[in-house]
Amino acid sequence: MPRIFIIFIVISLIISACGNSSVWGVAPTPTPDSVLQQTPLVDPLAGASDPIIFSTSTTPPQFETQSAYTPTPQIISFDITPTNTSPLNDAAPFLYYAQSGDMLSAIASRFNVNEAEIISDADLTRTTLIDNGVLLVIPNRINEPTTPNIQLIPDAEIVYSPTALDFNTEEFVKSQNGYLSSYRDYLGSEGWIAGHAAIQKLAIENSINPRLLLAVLEFESRWVRGQPIDLLRTEFPMGFNDYRYKGLSVQMVWAINNMSIAYYGWRAGTITHLEFPDGSKLRLDPRLNAGTVAIQYLFSKLYSQSQWAQIINPQSGFPAMYQEMFGDPWARANLVNPLFPAALNQPTLVFPFEPGVKWSFTGGPHNGWGQINPNIYGVSHSVYSAIDFAPAADKTGCWPTTTWVTAAAPGLVVRSENGIVMVDLDGDGYEQTGWNLLYLHIATKDRVPVGTWLETNDRIGHASCEGGVSTGTHLHFARKYNGEWVTADGPIPFVLSGWRVVAGDKPYQGTLIRGDEIIKSDLQGQAFSNIIREKDE
Repeated sequence: MPRIFIIFIVISLIISACGNSSVWGVAPTPTPDSVLQQTPLVDPLAGASDPIIFSTSTTPPQFETQSAYTPTPQIISFDITPTNTSPLNDAAPFLYYAQSGDMLSAIASRFNVNEAEIISDADLTRTTLIDNGVLLVIPNRINEPTTPNIQLIPDAEIVYSPTALDFNTEEFVKSQNGYLSSYRDYLGSEGWIAGHAAIQKLAIENSINPRLLLAVLEFESRWVRGQPIDLLRTEFPMGFNDYRYKGLSVQMVWAINNMSIAYYGWRAGTITHLEFPDGSKLRLDPRLNAGTVAIQYLFSKLYSQSQWAQIINPQSGFPAMYQEMFGDPWARANLVNPLFPAALNQPTLVFPFEPGVKWSFTGGPHNGWGQINPNIYGVSHSVYSAIDFAPAADKTGCWPTTTWVTAAAPGLVVRSENGIVMVDLDGDGYEQTGWNLLYLHIATKDRVPVGTWLETNDRIGHASCEGGVSTGTHLHFARKYNGEWVTADGPIPFVLSGWRVVAGDKPYQGTLIRGDEIIKSDLQGQAFSNIIREKDE
């Protein structure tokens, strides 16, 4: 029997069983009291106490551009995820339309089902992301309270995507004439730097949207359009009161790391719940997008559940302020969506070193950029997009080498600074669009300059310890697409000269596999991790 006919039968049975079902094929149920209580919620910034009444509806709320600073009583309609109140076999399945960036294993984790239980007429076995808009029929296994099913911000406004092409951080900050416009931050690597330059540097290096950084900074501290609201947010502008994170840049790094944990964790299916400061937990609605999860996760680290519920209010909370500052984010996202086009595959790449020269595979999949302290965050970074190679040597540590790092594919050098070389494979000059390759820890000496067009095998520079934290000379290598770090071992596999990258159980562990050949990663570069690129590759 054709799969599409099976889906048609399933949908018909759902409608027959549920009567007036919602567009998702599930009748809405009242919001659990433990999720959104009909009690006054406190504005965490202004100190106001205004009642917000929540009701269930299948009609999405209208986004209004009113001030986020003076919440007023109103009724907000959320499409709430139903909670099972009957035996699992009687629960109506979800009808879920895949979103850009979805992969089968992650969807199964979010919906708390096995992959084999998900029904679709599309081919879900191929090695790529699920195409945007594909219909999936998923059993209802959600039997606990969840967050509201409403999307707050598109993915394209989280990552450093094409929506940021027309945004000038310096011009915007100066036009607002707030505290940030005259603020200077001290960076150990560069000395004093203007506030707007610090924001732009963080956006580029972490591949996160500068609009988002300015919005969360403004919401928490009023730095962008006014003055800090108190002494705490003068020194800790994101409200994260930890002496190790004092100052603008480190506070923003803390926020970026948390949003990245959530964004890429949702992509991978490793994040399914929020945990609030008092230890209470709430399951994320499985139909949310990664951008919404990033925002919800960040504010869950700072506020109680009742305060958090007001902050995510789309008509008077953070989303309203975001639209007030920058216009409609969904309209911008619609111009570039989907972030991942149908049937996207990696272009052909070769090993980033010369044939016949011995290198070591020293790091399996790990962080694409930045460092996470698990003692502070309680979870490791979820975007394991990078791998490491080191020139074979008899010693460890940071030592100069004459061995060359070479281009893995043709492209235009759009950044060459502080140990970084970024190569834009589509050649349009923007690392927010298309495929881009990050070569990190490239020594200043002999490093290829910006504007150089590279062909495959052209020389880029030498591996070193420059450009970030490093305990030894090596090359850190990662991929981005439309501004989003691409997981090394995922639906779009990292393949170099025919060798596929496979992740290990922990960061930096992993293997390279080609047919029945296996090379295991090793931080010390032992003999079993050595690899010599063949001349005919």
